[in-house]
Amino acid sequence: MTGPPPPYGLLAEVTHRCPLHCVYCSNPLALLGKQDELTTGDWVRVLGEAAALGVLQVHFSGGEPLVRGDLETLVAECRRLGLYTNLITSGLGLTERRAESLVAAGLNSAQLSIQGDAAEATDLIAASKRFDSKEAAARVVRDAGLPLNMNVVLHRLNLDRLDAIIDVCVKWGAERLELANAQYYGWALRNRALLMPSKAQLDEAVVVYERRKAELGERLELLWILPDYYETYPKPCMGGWARTALTVAPDGVVYPCPVAAEITTMEFPSVHDHDLAGIWAKSAAFQAFRGTDWMPDPCRSCPRKELDFGGCRCQAFALTGDAARTDPVCRHSPDHHLVLDALSRANQEEPGGQLVHRRPTVPVRER
Repeated sequence: MTGPPPPYGLLAEVTHRCPLHCVYCSNPLALLGKQDELTTGDWVRVLGEAAALGVLQVHFSGGEPLVRGDLETLVAECRRLGLYTNLITSGLGLTERRAESLVAAGLNSAQLSIQGDAAEATDLIAASKRFDSKEAAARVVRDAGLPLNMNVVLHRLNLDRLDAIIDVCVKWGAERLELANAQYYGWALRNRALLMPSKAQLDEAVVVYERRKAELGERLELLWILPDYYETYPKPCMGGWARTALTVAPDGVVYPCPVAAEITTMEFPSVHDHDLAGIWAKSAAFQAFRGTDWMPDPCRSCPRKELDFGGCRCQAFALTGDAARTDPVCRHSPDHHLVLDALSRANQEEPGGQLVHRRPTVPVRER
């Protein structure tokens, strides 16, 4: 076999429009409006190219994908192509009728996000008072016969409520809960000083996670996504840059990971100009950090280079302005002091200032 192995997953970001304005959103600070989005025909073509490339799973995301009136058409096309489909949603706008039409089109699963265990948390983090709508959406997902997967981003403002958050997800009937410690890109990086937890908070949360995981057993699958600022070594970049999955943004630009738009010094290809197979195998952006030949020291001479691939390219760029540098999370990085400085502030100060919410694009009309 020549060339890279095919990706197994496609994140289809069909829109940046969203009724929520989460302070940890990983979307770019400059959001795309409806006028920039791929058409239904464009997406149908992209899905066909993804299937031909070897993709097995399509995750419809945004923004809020439910604002697209053609979502059923795209799900149905995935079913025709034999692709597994997952809806990543805030739940706002997910009515019984909409859920039934999506299931009829072939939707396989849904992941519902929450911001905390009560309405106050949703209002603080997402600038929305519609916590009750999320509970209703959980019921709609279950009644439609879909497995209910849930996700919560954890940070300084909700980590102490982890027990209560898990209780809510159990009450709502979740089968799987992803406890995703905040990753600092986009709006989360903008709000890092207010979102970064202390080490004591994090240690207490780990105790809660391990206790609840043991208590719940097979009743609820709990997943803990590591807060990499507190790790000794960085996380591997999506299993390595452009190795396992790709992301198509609302305007058709293709990225090797969901936050690669952060790297403003690189030019990424578009489905308007190239097919996915060519982008995946030949584009300069996708080849830029594949493998290990690109690595500078200390990564080049590190025995871990095939384990973490130098860490996250997007994080390296976000913190240093150079996507080719060693991820500053790594203890051996010459830029590790940037992470240590952030941790020092998180553990010594009560942060001041005001959260900056994700700004809206255009008014969202829920279908």
